[in-house]
Amino acid sequence: MARQTGLPVKVVRHWSDVGVVAPVGRTAGGYRRYDTAGVARLHLARTLRDLGLGLGEIRAALDREDGLTEVAAAHVEALEAQIRRLRTHQAVLRTVTRRTTHEGLALMTRHARMSPDERRKLVHDFLTDTLGDLDVPHFREGLLAAGSDLPEDPTDEQVEAWLELGELVADGELRPAMRRIAEYAARHGQGAQDSAVAEEMRALTDAWTARVRTAMQAGTAADSPAADQVVADIVAAWLPSRANTAPAVTSDGAEARKLLTEQLTTAAEPAVERFWQLLCVLGGCPAPAGIAEEGQWLATALRANPGPGARNTRLEALYTDDTDPWPGGVLDAFTRVQDTVAEIVRATAPDQFGLPTPCTDWTVRDLLDHMVWENLIWGGLAQGTPPTDGHTENHLGDNHIAAFETAASQARDAFRQPGMLDRSFGPAPGRRVVEQLLVELLVHGWDLATALGRDCDLEPDIARAALPVVREIYGDLPRTAGGSFAPAQSAPEHAPALDRAAAFLGRRIPH
Repeated sequence: MARQTGLPVKVVRHWSDVGVVAPVGRTAGGYRRYDTAGVARLHLARTLRDLGLGLGEIRAALDREDGLTEVAAAHVEALEAQIRRLRTHQAVLRTVTRRTTHEGLALMTRHARMSPDERRKLVHDFLTDTLGDLDVPHFREGLLAAGSDLPEDPTDEQVEAWLELGELVADGELRPAMRRIAEYAARHGQGAQDSAVAEEMRALTDAWTARVRTAMQAGTAADSPAADQVVADIVAAWLPSRANTAPAVTSDGAEARKLLTEQLTTAAEPAVERFWQLLCVLGGCPAPAGIAEEGQWLATALRANPGPGARNTRLEALYTDDTDPWPGGVLDAFTRVQDTVAEIVRATAPDQFGLPTPCTDWTVRDLLDHMVWENLIWGGLAQGTPPTDGHTENHLGDNHIAAFETAASQARDAFRQPGMLDRSFGPAPGRRVVEQLLVELLVHGWDLATALGRDCDLEPDIARAALPVVREIYGDLPRTAGGSFAPAQSAPEHAPALDRAAAFLGRRIPH
Protein backbone atom coordinates (compact mmCIF):
# COMPACT_ATOMS: atom_id res chain seq x y z
CA MET A 1 0.00 0.00 0.00
CA ALA A 2 2.82 2.43 0.89
CA ARG A 3 4.69 1.62 -2.32
CA GLN A 4 1.60 2.17 -4.51
CA THR A 5 0.63 5.50 -2.92
CA GLY A 6 4.12 6.91 -2.27
CA LEU A 7 3.27 7.43 1.41
CA PRO A 8 5.39 6.26 4.36
CA VAL A 9 4.07 3.17 6.15
CA LYS A 10 3.57 5.16 9.34
CA VAL A 11 1.38 7.69 7.47
CA VAL A 12 -0.76 4.92 5.98
CA ARG A 13 -1.20 3.41 9.42
CA HIS A 14 -2.03 6.80 11.01
CA TRP A 15 -4.53 7.76 8.31
CA SER A 16 -6.13 4.39 8.71
CA ASP A 17 -6.41 4.94 12.47
CA VAL A 18 -8.18 8.31 12.01
CA GLY A 19 -10.62 6.98 9.41
CA VAL A 20 -9.29 8.43 6.18
CA VAL A 21 -9.08 4.90 4.77
CA ALA A 22 -10.41 1.64 6.23
CA PRO A 23 -8.82 -1.80 5.84
CA VAL A 24 -10.98 -4.58 4.36
CA GLY A 25 -9.43 -7.16 6.66
CA ARG A 26 -6.22 -8.45 8.19
CA THR A 27 -3.71 -11.16 7.41
CA ALA A 28 -3.16 -14.10 9.69
CA GLY A 29 -0.19 -12.18 11.11
CA GLY A 30 -2.40 -9.17 11.90
CA TYR A 31 -1.32 -6.90 9.04
CA ARG A 32 -4.04 -4.69 7.56
CA ARG A 33 -5.26 -5.37 4.05
CA TYR A 34 -6.75 -2.80 1.62
CA ASP A 35 -8.61 -3.07 -1.68
CA THR A 36 -8.31 -0.92 -4.84
CA ALA A 37 -10.93 1.51 -3.49
CA GLY A 38 -8.69 2.06 -0.47
CA VAL A 39 -5.74 2.78 -2.73
CA ALA A 40 -7.83 5.34 -4.64
CA ARG A 41 -8.91 7.02 -1.38
CA LEU A 42 -5.30 7.34 -0.26
CA HIS A 43 -4.22 8.79 -3.60
CA LEU A 44 -6.94 11.43 -3.34
CA ALA A 45 -6.18 12.02 0.34
CA ARG A 46 -2.53 12.62 -0.47
CA THR A 47 -3.49 15.10 -3.22
CA LEU A 48 -5.79 17.02 -0.86
CA ARG A 49 -3.12 17.01 1.84
CA ASP A 50 -0.59 18.50 -0.63
CA LEU A 51 -3.14 21.27 -1.27
CA GLY A 52 -3.15 22.12 2.42
CA LEU A 53 -6.39 20.50 3.68
CA GLY A 54 -6.46 19.07 7.19
CA LEU A 55 -7.27 15.42 7.91
CA GLY A 56 -10.76 16.27 9.17
CA GLU A 57 -11.57 18.09 5.93
CA ILE A 58 -10.11 15.23 3.90
CA ARG A 59 -12.18 12.62 5.73
CA ALA A 60 -15.36 14.69 5.30
CA ALA A 61 -14.68 15.05 1.58
CA LEU A 62 -14.09 11.33 1.11
CA ASP A 63 -17.02 10.12 3.22
CA ARG A 64 -19.73 12.15 1.42
CA GLU A 65 -20.55 11.64 -2.22
CA ASP A 66 -20.67 15.41 -2.90
CA GLY A 67 -18.23 16.28 -0.15
CA LEU A 68 -15.22 16.89 -2.38
CA THR A 69 -16.82 19.89 -4.12
CA GLU A 70 -18.01 21.42 -0.86
CA VAL A 71 -14.72 20.88 0.94
CA ALA A 72 -12.74 22.23 -2.01
CA ALA A 73 -14.92 25.37 -2.12
CA ALA A 74 -14.49 25.92 1.61
CA HIS A 75 -10.77 25.43 1.29
CA VAL A 76 -10.57 27.89 -1.61
CA GLU A 77 -12.26 30.50 0.60
CA ALA A 78 -9.86 29.79 3.45
CA LEU A 79 -6.87 30.01 1.11
CA GLU A 80 -8.10 33.33 -0.27
CA ALA A 81 -8.36 34.74 3.24
CA GLN A 82 -4.85 33.49 3.98
CA ILE A 83 -3.56 35.02 0.74
CA ARG A 84 -5.09 38.37 1.70
CA ARG A 85 -3.40 38.22 5.08
CA LEU A 86 -0.07 37.30 3.51
CA ARG A 87 -0.42 40.05 0.92
CA THR A 88 -1.03 42.56 3.68
CA HIS A 89 1.98 41.31 5.64
CA GLN A 90 4.05 41.49 2.47
CA ALA A 91 2.97 45.09 1.93
CA VAL A 92 3.87 45.99 5.53
CA LEU A 93 7.33 44.44 5.22
CA ARG A 94 7.89 46.01 1.79
CA THR A 95 7.07 49.39 3.30
CA VAL A 96 9.47 48.68 6.17
CA THR A 97 12.30 48.19 3.65
CA ARG A 98 11.74 51.74 2.39
CA ARG A 99 10.99 53.74 5.49
CA THR A 100 9.76 53.21 9.00
CA THR A 101 10.39 53.62 12.68
CA HIS A 102 9.45 51.26 15.49
CA GLU A 103 6.34 53.34 16.06
CA GLY A 104 5.58 53.40 12.33
CA LEU A 105 5.81 49.61 12.11
CA ALA A 106 3.39 49.22 15.02
CA LEU A 107 1.01 51.69 13.38
CA MET A 108 1.09 49.92 10.02
CA THR A 109 0.55 46.54 11.65
CA ARG A 110 -2.54 47.82 13.48
CA HIS A 111 -3.94 49.25 10.25
CA ALA A 112 -3.20 46.03 8.38
CA ARG A 113 -5.40 44.08 10.80
CA MET A 114 -8.42 46.35 10.37
CA SER A 115 -11.57 45.09 8.70
CA PRO A 116 -13.06 47.05 5.77
CA ASP A 117 -15.69 48.50 8.12
CA GLU A 118 -12.99 49.63 10.56
CA ARG A 119 -11.08 51.21 7.67
CA ARG A 120 -14.15 53.17 6.56
CA LYS A 121 -14.72 54.35 10.12
CA LEU A 122 -11.11 55.53 10.41
CA VAL A 123 -11.43 57.73 7.31
CA HIS A 124 -14.94 58.92 8.27
CA ASP A 125 -13.90 59.84 11.82
CA PHE A 126 -10.78 61.63 10.59
CA LEU A 127 -12.75 63.77 8.13
CA THR A 128 -15.57 64.49 10.58
CA ASP A 129 -13.13 65.55 13.29
CA THR A 130 -11.00 67.63 10.89
CA LEU A 131 -13.86 69.55 9.29
CA GLY A 132 -15.68 70.06 12.59
CA ASP A 133 -18.47 72.63 12.33
CA LEU A 134 -17.26 74.31 9.13
CA ASP A 135 -20.09 75.16 6.76
CA VAL A 136 -18.73 73.26 3.73
CA PRO A 137 -21.41 70.64 2.96
CA HIS A 138 -20.29 69.94 -0.59
CA PHE A 139 -16.63 69.67 0.40
CA ARG A 140 -17.55 67.39 3.30
CA GLU A 141 -19.86 65.18 1.24
CA GLY A 142 -17.32 64.83 -1.54
CA LEU A 143 -14.57 63.69 0.83
CA LEU A 144 -16.82 61.29 2.72
CA ALA A 145 -18.12 59.81 -0.52
CA ALA A 146 -14.58 59.33 -1.82
CA GLY A 147 -13.54 57.58 1.37
CA SER A 148 -16.59 55.35 1.74
CA ASP A 149 -15.81 52.72 -0.87
CA LEU A 150 -12.77 50.97 0.53
CA PRO A 151 -12.38 47.51 -1.03
CA GLU A 152 -13.45 44.28 0.65
CA ASP A 153 -10.85 42.30 -1.30
CA PRO A 154 -7.98 44.70 -2.04
CA THR A 155 -5.29 44.29 -4.67
CA ASP A 156 -1.60 44.56 -3.78
CA GLU A 157 -1.63 48.22 -4.86
CA GLN A 158 -4.70 48.92 -2.72
CA VAL A 159 -3.14 47.24 0.31
CA GLU A 160 -0.07 49.48 0.01
CA ALA A 161 -2.34 52.50 -0.55
CA TRP A 162 -4.30 51.65 2.58
CA LEU A 163 -1.15 51.38 4.69
CA GLU A 164 0.12 54.71 3.36
CA LEU A 165 -3.29 56.29 3.96
CA GLY A 166 -3.17 55.13 7.58
CA GLU A 167 0.26 56.72 8.01
CA LEU A 168 -0.95 59.91 6.36
CA VAL A 169 -4.01 60.15 8.60
CA ALA A 170 -1.85 59.59 11.68
CA ASP A 171 0.77 62.13 10.50
CA GLY A 172 0.60 65.67 11.81
CA GLU A 173 0.61 67.41 8.41
CA LEU A 174 -2.62 66.19 6.81
CA ARG A 175 -5.13 67.44 9.38
CA PRO A 176 -4.12 71.14 9.39
CA ALA A 177 -3.65 71.08 5.60
CA MET A 178 -7.16 69.66 5.08
CA ARG A 179 -8.54 72.20 7.54
CA ARG A 180 -6.93 75.10 5.66
CA ILE A 181 -8.55 74.04 2.40
CA ALA A 182 -11.94 73.64 4.07
CA GLU A 183 -11.66 77.06 5.74
CA TYR A 184 -10.80 78.64 2.40
CA ALA A 185 -13.84 76.97 0.83
CA ALA A 186 -16.03 78.25 3.69
CA ARG A 187 -14.69 81.83 3.40
CA HIS A 188 -15.33 81.98 -0.30
CA GLY A 189 -18.66 80.15 -0.18
CA GLN A 190 -17.54 77.48 -2.62
CA GLY A 191 -20.39 75.04 -3.17
CA ALA A 192 -21.07 72.25 -5.59
CA GLN A 193 -19.67 72.81 -9.05
CA ASP A 194 -21.67 72.06 -12.16
CA SER A 195 -19.99 70.14 -14.95
CA ALA A 196 -19.18 73.29 -16.95
CA VAL A 197 -17.34 74.92 -14.04
CA ALA A 198 -15.52 71.69 -13.22
CA GLU A 199 -14.38 71.37 -16.82
CA GLU A 200 -13.21 75.01 -16.84
CA MET A 201 -11.17 74.40 -13.69
CA ARG A 202 -9.59 71.28 -15.19
CA ALA A 203 -8.69 73.15 -18.37
CA LEU A 204 -7.20 76.03 -16.39
CA THR A 205 -5.17 73.62 -14.25
CA ASP A 206 -3.91 71.77 -17.32
CA ALA A 207 -2.90 75.08 -18.93
CA TRP A 208 -0.96 76.56 -16.03
CA THR A 209 0.76 73.30 -15.09
CA ALA A 210 1.86 72.84 -18.72
CA ARG A 211 3.24 76.39 -18.78
CA VAL A 212 5.13 75.85 -15.54
CA ARG A 213 6.41 72.46 -16.67
CA THR A 214 7.85 74.02 -19.81
CA ALA A 215 9.63 76.66 -17.73
CA MET A 216 11.00 74.03 -15.36
CA GLN A 217 12.30 71.90 -18.23
CA ALA A 218 14.03 74.97 -19.67
CA GLY A 219 15.80 75.47 -16.32
CA THR A 220 13.98 78.70 -15.42
CA ALA A 221 14.33 79.23 -11.67
CA ALA A 222 11.07 80.14 -9.95
CA ASP A 223 12.75 82.95 -8.02
CA SER A 224 14.41 84.52 -11.07
CA PRO A 225 13.25 87.55 -13.10
CA ALA A 226 12.69 85.17 -16.04
CA ALA A 227 9.82 83.57 -14.11
CA ASP A 228 7.91 86.88 -14.20
CA GLN A 229 6.68 86.27 -17.75
CA VAL A 230 5.44 82.81 -16.82
CA VAL A 231 3.51 84.33 -13.91
CA ALA A 232 2.08 87.03 -16.20
CA ASP A 233 0.84 84.39 -18.69
CA ILE A 234 -0.85 82.39 -15.94
CA VAL A 235 -2.44 85.45 -14.32
CA ALA A 236 -3.82 86.48 -17.72
CA ALA A 237 -5.57 83.10 -18.04
CA TRP A 238 -6.75 83.13 -14.41
CA LEU A 239 -8.28 86.63 -14.32
CA PRO A 240 -11.33 86.00 -16.60
CA SER A 241 -11.96 82.50 -15.24
CA ARG A 242 -14.37 81.54 -12.49
CA ALA A 243 -11.36 80.59 -10.38
CA ASN A 244 -10.95 84.34 -9.78
CA THR A 245 -13.17 84.89 -6.75
CA ALA A 246 -12.72 88.68 -6.85
CA PRO A 247 -14.47 89.89 -10.04
CA ALA A 248 -13.36 93.48 -9.37
CA VAL A 249 -9.75 92.41 -9.97
CA THR A 250 -9.44 92.47 -13.75
CA SER A 251 -5.78 93.19 -14.48
CA ASP A 252 -2.38 91.81 -13.55
CA GLY A 253 -0.91 93.53 -10.53
CA ALA A 254 0.02 93.09 -6.90
CA GLU A 255 -3.60 92.44 -5.84
CA ALA A 256 -4.22 89.81 -8.50
CA ARG A 257 -0.98 88.03 -7.69
CA LYS A 258 -1.71 88.13 -3.97
CA LEU A 259 -5.13 86.53 -4.52
CA LEU A 260 -3.71 83.87 -6.82
CA THR A 261 -0.93 83.13 -4.33
CA GLU A 262 -3.45 82.65 -1.52
CA GLN A 263 -5.61 80.43 -3.67
CA LEU A 264 -2.70 78.38 -4.94
CA THR A 265 -0.99 77.88 -1.58
CA THR A 266 -4.30 76.82 -0.06
CA ALA A 267 -5.06 74.31 -2.79
CA ALA A 268 -1.51 73.08 -3.35
CA GLU A 269 -1.19 71.02 -0.17
CA PRO A 270 1.00 67.96 -0.99
CA ALA A 271 -0.47 65.94 1.90
CA VAL A 272 -4.05 66.57 0.74
CA GLU A 273 -3.12 65.83 -2.86
CA ARG A 274 -1.65 62.49 -1.79
CA PHE A 275 -4.77 61.78 0.33
CA TRP A 276 -6.99 62.21 -2.76
CA GLN A 277 -4.68 60.01 -4.86
CA LEU A 278 -4.77 57.22 -2.27
CA LEU A 279 -8.56 57.38 -2.05
CA CYS A 280 -8.70 57.04 -5.83
CA VAL A 281 -6.49 53.94 -5.70
CA LEU A 282 -8.63 52.43 -2.94
CA GLY A 283 -11.81 53.18 -4.89
CA GLY A 284 -10.43 51.55 -8.02
CA CYS A 285 -10.33 54.88 -9.92
CA PRO A 286 -7.38 56.28 -11.88
CA ALA A 287 -5.36 58.52 -9.59
CA PRO A 288 -4.88 62.05 -11.00
CA ALA A 289 -1.32 63.10 -11.79
CA GLY A 290 0.28 65.07 -9.00
CA ILE A 291 0.90 68.78 -9.53
CA ALA A 292 2.62 69.54 -6.22
CA GLU A 293 5.97 70.30 -7.85
CA GLU A 294 4.40 72.67 -10.39
CA GLY A 295 2.35 74.29 -7.62
CA GLN A 296 5.45 74.86 -5.50
CA TRP A 297 7.26 76.42 -8.47
CA LEU A 298 4.39 78.81 -9.24
CA ALA A 299 3.87 79.76 -5.58
CA THR A 300 7.56 80.60 -5.30
CA ALA A 301 7.50 82.55 -8.58
CA LEU A 302 4.54 84.59 -7.32
CA ARG A 303 6.33 85.39 -4.06
CA ALA A 304 9.56 86.32 -5.85
CA ASN A 305 7.64 88.39 -8.39
CA PRO A 306 4.78 89.90 -6.33
CA GLY A 307 4.04 92.45 -9.03
CA PRO A 308 4.85 92.69 -12.75
CA GLY A 309 8.56 93.50 -13.05
CA ALA A 310 9.08 93.66 -9.27
CA ARG A 311 12.11 91.36 -9.21
CA ASN A 312 13.68 93.14 -12.18
CA THR A 313 13.17 96.52 -10.50
CA ARG A 314 14.85 95.23 -7.35
CA LEU A 315 17.82 93.95 -9.34
CA GLU A 316 18.09 97.11 -11.43
CA ALA A 317 18.49 99.13 -8.24
CA LEU A 318 21.14 96.68 -7.09
CA TYR A 319 22.99 96.78 -10.43
CA THR A 320 23.37 100.57 -10.35
CA ASP A 321 26.19 100.00 -7.90
CA ASP A 322 29.17 99.68 -10.24
CA THR A 323 31.83 99.00 -7.61
CA ASP A 324 33.89 95.83 -7.99
CA PRO A 325 34.41 94.18 -4.57
CA TRP A 326 36.39 91.21 -5.92
CA PRO A 327 40.14 90.77 -5.21
CA GLY A 328 41.98 91.58 -8.44
CA GLY A 329 38.71 92.39 -10.19
CA VAL A 330 35.75 90.14 -10.98
CA LEU A 331 37.35 88.46 -13.99
CA ASP A 332 40.54 87.55 -12.14
CA ALA A 333 38.54 86.29 -9.12
CA PHE A 334 36.35 84.22 -11.44
CA THR A 335 39.40 82.65 -13.10
CA ARG A 336 40.89 81.69 -9.74
CA VAL A 337 37.63 80.10 -8.55
CA GLN A 338 37.18 78.22 -11.81
CA ASP A 339 40.73 76.83 -11.60
CA THR A 340 40.29 75.80 -7.96
CA VAL A 341 37.01 74.02 -8.68
CA ALA A 342 38.55 72.32 -11.73
CA GLU A 343 41.18 70.75 -9.43
CA ILE A 344 38.43 69.21 -7.28
CA VAL A 345 36.59 67.98 -10.38
CA ARG A 346 39.78 66.30 -11.64
CA ALA A 347 40.20 64.62 -8.24
CA THR A 348 36.68 63.17 -8.37
CA ALA A 349 36.56 59.50 -9.37
CA PRO A 350 33.56 57.85 -11.07
CA ASP A 351 33.15 55.49 -8.10
CA GLN A 352 32.31 58.59 -6.01
CA PHE A 353 29.42 59.66 -8.27
CA GLY A 354 26.81 58.12 -5.97
CA LEU A 355 27.90 60.00 -2.84
CA PRO A 356 25.35 62.44 -1.36
CA THR A 357 26.07 66.16 -1.38
CA PRO A 358 24.92 69.13 0.72
CA CYS A 359 22.51 69.91 -2.13
CA THR A 360 19.35 68.02 -1.16
CA ASP A 361 18.62 65.02 -3.42
CA TRP A 362 21.76 65.59 -5.52
CA THR A 363 24.53 63.03 -5.80
CA VAL A 364 28.08 63.96 -6.74
CA ARG A 365 27.24 63.13 -10.35
CA ASP A 366 24.19 65.40 -10.30
CA LEU A 367 26.31 68.20 -8.87
CA LEU A 368 29.04 67.78 -11.49
CA ASP A 369 26.45 67.81 -14.25
CA HIS A 370 24.94 71.03 -12.86
CA MET A 371 28.36 72.71 -12.67
CA VAL A 372 29.01 71.90 -16.32
CA TRP A 373 25.55 73.29 -17.16
CA GLU A 374 26.25 76.53 -15.28
CA ASN A 375 29.39 77.11 -17.34
CA LEU A 376 27.45 76.37 -20.51
CA ILE A 377 24.45 78.59 -19.76
CA TRP A 378 26.34 81.67 -18.52
CA GLY A 379 29.14 81.33 -21.04
CA GLY A 380 26.58 80.85 -23.81
CA LEU A 381 24.66 83.92 -22.64
CA ALA A 382 27.86 86.00 -22.76
CA GLN A 383 28.65 84.63 -26.23
CA GLY A 384 25.12 85.29 -27.47
CA THR A 385 24.54 81.58 -28.12
CA PRO A 386 22.83 80.03 -25.05
CA PRO A 387 22.60 76.22 -25.17
CA THR A 388 19.57 74.72 -26.88
CA ASP A 389 19.31 71.66 -24.65
CA GLY A 390 17.74 71.78 -21.20
CA HIS A 391 19.38 71.62 -17.78
CA THR A 392 17.99 68.09 -17.28
CA GLU A 393 20.03 66.67 -20.18
CA ASN A 394 23.20 64.65 -19.59
CA HIS A 395 26.06 67.16 -19.82
CA LEU A 396 28.82 64.90 -18.48
CA GLY A 397 28.93 62.20 -21.14
CA ASP A 398 31.44 59.48 -20.30
CA ASN A 399 34.22 61.85 -19.22
CA HIS A 400 33.26 64.31 -16.51
CA ILE A 401 36.68 65.98 -16.45
CA ALA A 402 36.70 66.73 -20.18
CA ALA A 403 33.07 67.92 -20.01
CA PHE A 404 33.85 70.39 -17.21
CA GLU A 405 37.09 71.66 -18.72
CA THR A 406 35.51 72.18 -22.15
CA ALA A 407 32.54 74.10 -20.73
CA ALA A 408 34.79 76.10 -18.39
CA SER A 409 37.11 77.07 -21.25
CA GLN A 410 34.16 78.26 -23.35
CA ALA A 411 32.81 80.37 -20.48
CA ARG A 412 36.23 81.88 -19.80
CA ASP A 413 36.76 82.79 -23.46
CA ALA A 414 33.29 84.36 -23.62
CA PHE A 415 33.93 86.46 -20.52
CA ARG A 416 37.27 87.72 -21.93
CA GLN A 417 35.67 89.30 -24.99
CA PRO A 418 36.52 93.00 -25.29
CA GLY A 419 33.89 95.16 -23.62
CA MET A 420 32.01 92.17 -22.20
CA LEU A 421 32.09 93.40 -18.58
CA ASP A 422 30.26 96.62 -19.49
CA ARG A 423 27.84 95.20 -22.05
CA SER A 424 24.14 95.17 -21.05
CA PHE A 425 22.33 91.89 -20.42
CA GLY A 426 18.84 93.07 -19.68
CA PRO A 427 19.12 95.20 -16.55
CA ALA A 428 22.52 93.71 -15.67
CA PRO A 429 25.99 94.70 -16.89
CA GLY A 430 28.28 91.90 -18.10
CA ARG A 431 30.33 91.90 -14.92
CA ARG A 432 27.23 90.70 -13.06
CA VAL A 433 27.00 87.73 -15.43
CA VAL A 434 30.59 86.84 -14.54
CA GLU A 435 29.79 87.41 -10.87
CA GLN A 436 26.82 85.03 -11.10
CA LEU A 437 28.93 82.14 -12.38
CA LEU A 438 31.69 83.00 -9.90
CA VAL A 439 29.28 82.62 -6.97
CA GLU A 440 27.72 79.46 -8.45
CA LEU A 441 31.10 77.74 -8.86
CA LEU A 442 32.40 78.92 -5.49
CA VAL A 443 29.41 77.58 -3.54
CA HIS A 444 29.04 74.41 -5.62
CA GLY A 445 32.80 73.88 -5.27
CA TRP A 446 32.19 73.94 -1.50
CA ASP A 447 29.39 71.37 -2.02
CA LEU A 448 31.68 69.07 -4.00
CA ALA A 449 34.60 69.40 -1.59
CA THR A 450 32.30 68.67 1.35
CA ALA A 451 30.83 65.61 -0.35
CA LEU A 452 34.31 64.23 -1.06
CA GLY A 453 35.63 65.00 2.42
CA ARG A 454 38.16 67.53 1.14
CA ASP A 455 39.20 70.93 2.53
CA CYS A 456 36.28 73.21 1.63
CA ASP A 457 37.77 76.56 2.67
CA LEU A 458 38.22 77.54 -0.97
CA GLU A 459 39.82 80.87 -1.94
CA PRO A 460 39.26 82.55 1.47
CA ASP A 461 39.78 86.15 0.31
CA ILE A 462 37.31 85.71 -2.56
CA ALA A 463 34.86 83.98 -0.22
CA ARG A 464 35.01 86.96 2.15
CA ALA A 465 34.14 89.25 -0.75
CA ALA A 466 31.36 86.89 -1.86
CA LEU A 467 29.53 86.77 1.48
CA PRO A 468 27.98 90.29 1.38
CA VAL A 469 27.26 89.92 -2.36
CA VAL A 470 25.39 86.67 -1.74
CA ARG A 471 23.38 88.23 1.09
CA GLU A 472 22.51 91.26 -1.00
CA ILE A 473 21.45 89.43 -4.15
CA TYR A 474 19.63 86.48 -2.58
CA GLY A 475 18.56 87.86 0.79
CA ASP A 476 14.95 88.64 -0.16
CA LEU A 477 14.21 85.45 -2.11
CA PRO A 478 11.47 83.15 -0.76
CA ARG A 479 12.94 80.09 0.92
CA THR A 480 10.18 77.72 -0.20
CA ALA A 481 10.09 74.22 -1.64
CA GLY A 482 9.98 75.51 -5.22
CA GLY A 483 12.82 77.99 -4.76
CA SER A 484 16.53 77.83 -5.46
CA PHE A 485 17.56 77.82 -1.81
CA ALA A 486 16.49 76.12 1.39
CA PRO A 487 15.99 78.21 4.54
CA ALA A 488 19.22 79.69 5.84
CA GLN A 489 21.10 77.53 8.34
CA SER A 490 23.18 78.55 11.31
CA ALA A 491 26.95 78.81 11.15
CA PRO A 492 29.40 79.91 13.85
CA GLU A 493 30.55 83.51 13.50
CA HIS A 494 34.17 82.34 13.50
CA ALA A 495 33.49 79.88 10.66
CA PRO A 496 35.22 80.49 7.31
CA ALA A 497 33.40 82.97 5.07
CA LEU A 498 32.53 80.28 2.53
CA ASP A 499 30.94 78.14 5.25
CA ARG A 500 28.79 81.12 6.24
CA ALA A 501 27.84 81.81 2.61
CA ALA A 502 26.89 78.16 2.13
CA ALA A 503 24.82 78.22 5.33
CA PHE A 504 23.05 81.40 4.20
CA LEU A 505 22.11 79.56 0.98
CA GLY A 506 20.60 76.66 2.93
CA ARG A 507 23.45 74.22 3.47
CA ARG A 508 23.95 72.46 6.78
CA ILE A 509 27.51 73.03 7.91
CA PRO A 510 29.30 69.82 9.02
CA HIS A 511 30.77 69.95 12.52
